Amino acid sequence: MYKTPVLSFINIAVSMKLLYCFIVLSVANTSLFATDSLLVSSPDKKITVTVFVNNSISYTVKYEGNIILQPSSIDLVLQNKPSLSHKIKLQSYTVKTFDNNIISPVPEKRKIIRDNYNELKLNLQQPYALLFRVYNDGVAYRIATSFKDSIVIQNEKAVFTFQKQQKILLPLIDPGQRTDKFHTSFEELYQLKTIDSLSIASFAYTPVLIGAANEIKVAVTESDLEDYPGMFLQGTGSNAIEALFAPYPLATAITDGEFPQEVVTKRASYIAKTKGTRNFPWRVLIVAKEDKELPGCDLLYRLASPSKIQDASWINPGKGTDEWIIGINLFNVPFKAGINTATYKYYIDFAKQFGLQRIMMDAGWSNYQNLFDIHPHISMDTIAAYAKANGIKLSLWTLCSTLDKQLDSALAQFNTWGVDFIMTDFMDRDDQVMVNFYDRISKACADKKIMIMFHGAYPMKGYNRTWPNNVTREGVLGSEYNIWSDKPTPSHNVTLPFTRMLAGPMDYEPGILDNATKEQFRPISKKVMSQGTRCHQLAMFVVYDSPVQIFSGNPSQAMMEPAFMKFLGEIPTTWDETMILEGKVGEYIVTARRKGTDWWIGGMAGQAEKEVDYLIDFITGEYEATACIDGINAADYPSDYQLNTYSMYFGSDNLIKLKMAAGGGFVIKLKKKK
Repeated sequence: MYKTPVLSFINIAVSMKLLYCFIVLSVANTSLFATDSLLVSSPDKKITVTVFVNNSISYTVKYEGNIILQPSSIDLVLQNKPSLSHKIKLQSYTVKTFDNNIISPVPEKRKIIRDNYNELKLNLQQPYALLFRVYNDGVAYRIATSFKDSIVIQNEKAVFTFQKQQKILLPLIDPGQRTDKFHTSFEELYQLKTIDSLSIASFAYTPVLIGAANEIKVAVTESDLEDYPGMFLQGTGSNAIEALFAPYPLATAITDGEFPQEVVTKRASYIAKTKGTRNFPWRVLIVAKEDKELPGCDLLYRLASPSKIQDASWINPGKGTDEWIIGINLFNVPFKAGINTATYKYYIDFAKQFGLQRIMMDAGWSNYQNLFDIHPHISMDTIAAYAKANGIKLSLWTLCSTLDKQLDSALAQFNTWGVDFIMTDFMDRDDQVMVNFYDRISKACADKKIMIMFHGAYPMKGYNRTWPNNVTREGVLGSEYNIWSDKPTPSHNVTLPFTRMLAGPMDYEPGILDNATKEQFRPISKKVMSQGTRCHQLAMFVVYDSPVQIFSGNPSQAMMEPAFMKFLGEIPTTWDETMILEGKVGEYIVTARRKGTDWWIGGMAGQAEKEVDYLIDFITGEYEATACIDGINAADYPSDYQLNTYSMYFGSDNLIKLKMAAGGGFVIKLKKKK
C-alpha cells in the first residue's frame, strides 16, 4: 500500500518554479547545482536526497543537514541509441510513500521486515525513468528503460563522491597474473585506505564502507541484480569512486588442474545485451550514524524483487557438517577415515547426536566432471538409506560446469537420494552470462525442491528474497583460509558483520575446535586451527547471518566435548528478531537474536581483549541462562572456555558486563521459565 504525502515533500505542494526558488534560497553554494532539482526525504526526515536535472543527472545526500554524498553523476550509455543524459529533459515526476511488511520465508535476521520508504520517480522525455527510494537507513536509485527493441549497454556511469581524504574500507582485488582481471572468488581482506589514494587501477567488489571511526558510515553496494553484470567500484585518484562492470564475455576456455573451470579469454566492448523495457539494478547507499546500526540492516533484501517461488514452505534450513576443511582427518574411529561409506555414516551419527540437520558430502564423492561416476569406496544408496533412517538430510558438493552440463538428470537423481541441499562451486565471475547462470540453476533447483548454496560466488545482494532456496552464499574469506594462510584474524572476523554481511547471508563455516593465539597459529593442512578463542568460533553461529550454518570442526574432537557440542547444536539458524546491542567495526560486536521465546546473545572481540557492558531492556522475568564464555586461561590457551547454567531475573533495564579475551567471544542462551 502507499499514500501520497501531504507535508513530507516540498515538491508536492509547490510548482517546479517555486521549488527551484526554494532550493536556490536554501542551498548555501548554488553554483554547484543544476537549475532543475527535486528533493525527497526519508520517513524520519533525517536523510535528504536532492536530484539535479539539466544537461546531466546528479544527486547529493544529506544526513541531519550535513552532506554525506557530494554531487554524484548517473548515466546509462547505449550502443546506437540515445544515452540517459542525451538531451535530457524532465517530463514529469511523482512522489509516494510506501509502508508495508515483508514476510521472509527464510529469515536470516527477522521474520517480519518493515519496508517503509519515500519514492521519487522522474519520467524523462527519452524512454527512460529514474527512481529514488529514501529509507531511514539508506538511499537507493535505479534506472528504468522503455525501448521497444532489445538494447546493448556500452556502460553505466555511477559515481559516488565523498569528502577529500575520507577513509574507505574495501576488499581490493589483486588481478595478479590472471588472463581476465574480473575473474575473482570474491574472497578478499578488507583494507583501510583513503579514497584519494585509490587509482583507476584499484578496484573492489561491494559492499565497501566509507567513514572514519566517529563519522557517519556509508556503505556502497547494489541490489536486485538480474540479467546484468555485478558492480565493482574503482578509484579515480580523487575523492570519488565509480562503478566498473565486467564486459560481456565473447570467448572462454576451460582451465587445467584439479577443479577445471571456465575463464573468459575475450570480452566485448559492451557490458550487457538485454531487453529494452526493464528495471536495472539498484545502486545503494546504506547510512548509519553508529557502527552498530550496520549488521542488522536488511535494506538489500527489501530492495530485491519478490520471491519467484510461490510456495516456499518446503525450504528447510539448519546446521550441517562439512569434512573438507579438516581433510576428513578423524581419529578414535574403528575404520579408515576418508571418502568412503563408513566415514559418511559416522558423520550422520554425529549430526544426529548433536542436533544437526544434515551432512555435506564435499568434493570427491564423485568424479568432478561426471556426477554419476561415484567414488568407488562410496555406496550412495547405502548412505542415503542410512541418513533417511536417522532423520538426517544429505547435501552434495558439485562443480558448477559439471552441474550445468548434467543439470536435469543430476537433480532428478539427487531427489532419489533425498538430497535437499547442494553446493555448486568455482563460478568466480559476475558478468552478465554468469549472473544468468545463477538464475537458471536456482530455478531448476526450486523446481525440484532443492536448496542451493553458491561457492566461488559474488555476495548475495538481496538475491535470497527473489530465490529463497538460495539460502546462503560464500563470497567471503572464511574458515577454509586457515588451511593455507593466517588471513582470518579476529579483527577480520569482526569486520565482516559491518561490511560483507550487509550484502546478505555468508557461508563462513565456523566451529574450528583447535584454537590458537596469533603467535601460536600455524596454517597446517588436515590439522586446521583458528586464531582466537573457542568462544569466538562459537559466537559466529549467532553473529553471522546464514540460514544454513556449516560446522567445520573435527567431529572426533567434538565427540570429546559433548556438553559444548550439544549447546552448539541448539543454536538456531533462522530468527524471528535481531538486534545489535553494541559494536565497532573491526573491534567487537554483541548481537541478540530471538527464536520463539528464547533469546541468544553472541559476542565477538577483535585482536584486543574487550570488556563490554550492554543493556538488556527487551525482556523481563526469570530466565534459565546457559553461558559459554572465555575461560580464565583463554588468553594463553584459546580453547579454554566455561559452560554453565544458572537462573537470572531481568527487570526493566539490566546492564550485563562481560570480558572477552583477545580474539575472544561468548554465547548466552536465555530460556524463559514458566
